[in-house]
Amino acid sequence: MELIRSFSVDHTRIVPGIFESRVDTLGEEAVTTYDVRLKRPNKEPVIDVAAMHSLEHLIATSLRNDPSWKDEVIYWGPMGCLTGFYLILKGRRKPRELFDLILRVFREVEDAREVPGTAPVNCGRYRMHDLEMAKWYAREFVAYLEANAENAAIFTYPETQRPVTGDGARFFDS
Repeated sequence: MELIRSFSVDHTRIVPGIFESRVDTLGEEAVTTYDVRLKRPNKEPVIDVAAMHSLEHLIATSLRNDPSWKDEVIYWGPMGCLTGFYLILKGRRKPRELFDLILRVFREVEDAREVPGTAPVNCGRYRMHDLEMAKWYAREFVAYLEANAENAAIFTYPETQRPVTGDGARFFDS
């Protein structure tokens, strides 16, 4: 079985940033999944679960209410490894084109007075939120993005190099 693209990325070399994870076509329209990575996999501590949950609510709400982007947003949600989020948008844009949007929605977290959608009728784990830690992670990511805005590595996945056999088959180890 072929590995999916996100498992073919060299996680020992990936840095925080905004990456194109995959592009799918639904009818005539492209749908693009972006990896918005806040932490270096396997090198930094993961994002605290309650803060991750709060960031999910805050940023999903911001994206889906943004007049310029709300019709393009399909999904914003956490990665299982707790190092970042997936953003799925209609269309296809280069990751660098999302820089200002991502910077803005993470900056907006700092001004939040509450996490939206945290009542029992709105959320499956309504008590598992931490607004102050969400603000801390958001500030950390904003500072990182600002400091690395011109660094191409925050927009390009480091691909895992796989040996190719004589007949063109790619080798995947276990």
